[in-house]
Amino acid sequence: MHLQKYRLPKATVRLTRAPDNTAKSAMPFPHLHLLRVAATVALKAALALTFTALIVQTALAGDDHRHWEFGLVLDTAYSGKTMELGYRDRNLQLGHGDIMISGPLGRGLYLEAIVSGHTADGRLFTHTERLLLTHERQDSGFSLGLGRFASQVGAINAQHPHEDDFSERPLLYRGFLGNHWFDDGLRLNWLAPTPFYLRLGAEAFSGRQLIEQSQATPVVGAGTLSIKTGADIDPTRSWAFGVSVLNNFRQAAPHDHAASSSAHAHLHGASFSGRQLWMSDLTLRWSPQGRPEEQELKLTWEYASARRIHPDAGALMHTASALAAVWRFRRNWEMGAKADWLRVHQPGLHDDDSNPATAATLEFGAAQLREKALMIAYRPDHGRTLRLQYSRQQARGPDVADVFPHPVREVLMLQLVLGFGSARHHHHD
Repeated sequence: MHLQKYRLPKATVRLTRAPDNTAKSAMPFPHLHLLRVAATVALKAALALTFTALIVQTALAGDDHRHWEFGLVLDTAYSGKTMELGYRDRNLQLGHGDIMISGPLGRGLYLEAIVSGHTADGRLFTHTERLLLTHERQDSGFSLGLGRFASQVGAINAQHPHEDDFSERPLLYRGFLGNHWFDDGLRLNWLAPTPFYLRLGAEAFSGRQLIEQSQATPVVGAGTLSIKTGADIDPTRSWAFGVSVLNNFRQAAPHDHAASSSAHAHLHGASFSGRQLWMSDLTLRWSPQGRPEEQELKLTWEYASARRIHPDAGALMHTASALAAVWRFRRNWEMGAKADWLRVHQPGLHDDDSNPATAATLEFGAAQLREKALMIAYRPDHGRTLRLQYSRQQARGPDVADVFPHPVREVLMLQLVLGFGSARHHHHD
């Protein structure tokens, strides 16, 4: 599809802006909000105390403490420019650093905790990326997870960004999932007893990490269903396929262009969302001599569509796709190419110049962003990577100045990932 020849329609809906006291009347029962916040804090404190007690109990008794693992990952990079929808600052910055601990808590119980840090706008931000308690029943194939963890939608959302093949993730993750979506919730997986790999999964999340400013605050803010399958065709070839759907119950508030700042801000959560996000991915691997550590070609295709983006949007949707190829041509060395695009209709409020005090216009800004990247990397093991990447972006559409105001024509990025301890061998679920 030649996107440059496709002009997107522009939809406009006339709305009335609420009076200035909207913020005061938006919450007629403030005590209910305080009770909800107090309950959330109490639940998180109880979970943290429970996990701490289990760790201490396990460390002081039994032999399971011998199987505990500790690790540290430093993901640093130098970039000449900040990319549109990018998650790496200009100049030297910390992209995604992790301190991790994992180990058994008893029969069938497993705990993993990860504290992450990154820099944005010249400041250091830290957060708990994972605090996951998992119970596995190997006889039945079921596993149950509780806590904070990354959703298993898409091909790479469940893995850490420093494990990726490129320095920046595809646009569909950066636009629809806030680059790397993790949240507080519950997960249930079933590994089918089939001759090929088949996993069915369901997740329920609070959704606050995905949609920060929501018009509604349900207890379960998001839910996912996913299917992952794959098999070896022969000793040199294999395939993997996945389909997932994300149901979002937290409707994002329209972007207010009058109140927005022109400065480039570091992004958190989904930039473009809908009530339902469908994702599919296909991965093909070929190792000429049957030894992927020596030589391997990996092809990955992904597609995503966000539907029901607004009650007044009708059939408008956000769509994105990505295609990547990575060739390990020698042990420790690999090179790759990536091309992806993102087409959106962003709901936004615009002031009416004729009556700015009482009226606003809801417009669905149509724009598209294309991105291409080439990289070469020295990767001696899973925990160490030195990567040089060249990227370029191109934005088009009738409302590109409002939706994608800062595409970069071209940028060079040098990335260094260093892993210590168990992080040298750590991999996602």
